[in-house]
Amino acid sequence: MSVGTTYSFKDLVGVISNPVLGVTIPLTGGNVGIGSITFIMEGERTVHDVSADGTVMPSYVSVNNGRVTIEAQQTSVMHKELLNLYNLAVNAAEQGAISGWAATAISAQTLLDGSSHKCTGVSFAKNPDKPYQAHGQKITWTLMAADMVSTGSTIQTSVTSILSGLGV
Repeated sequence: MSVGTTYSFKDLVGVISNPVLGVTIPLTGGNVGIGSITFIMEGERTVHDVSADGTVMPSYVSVNNGRVTIEAQQTSVMHKELLNLYNLAVNAAEQGAISGWAATAISAQTLLDGSSHKCTGVSFAKNPDKPYQAHGQKITWTLMAADMVSTGSTIQTSVTSILSGLGV
């Protein structure tokens, strides 16, 4: 019986930064209180137009917008730092200084497989819901990214090999 590769959330490294507002938040899987980080591509790259006779015309759409959700314990440092960044961005925007609203960038990479996500033009969807219950809960932050690029050394090598084999 073979053993697969071991996964560890502690293998994640990265940063959330907003240079306009002067905020830098280290992003590591080992951050105390982080439950998960999910990168979600929002745009559909394929759109089908179907005619009356059933002919399907596929179209490719070049879109890279996405969403990042960060789930953290409600008493964690990560939640407090995201809340601080959110409040700074909202307060600045409410006073007419909107340049920092979508100036956040997120960069994350897993050391095990080299895959990474780079997001720019990031802004908060809203202040997250906050539960008050008998036991502590997790808070889910949703951030919208105008541009999200996902890479991986294995995938990039394969695509490069395929393209060069086609003479591209």
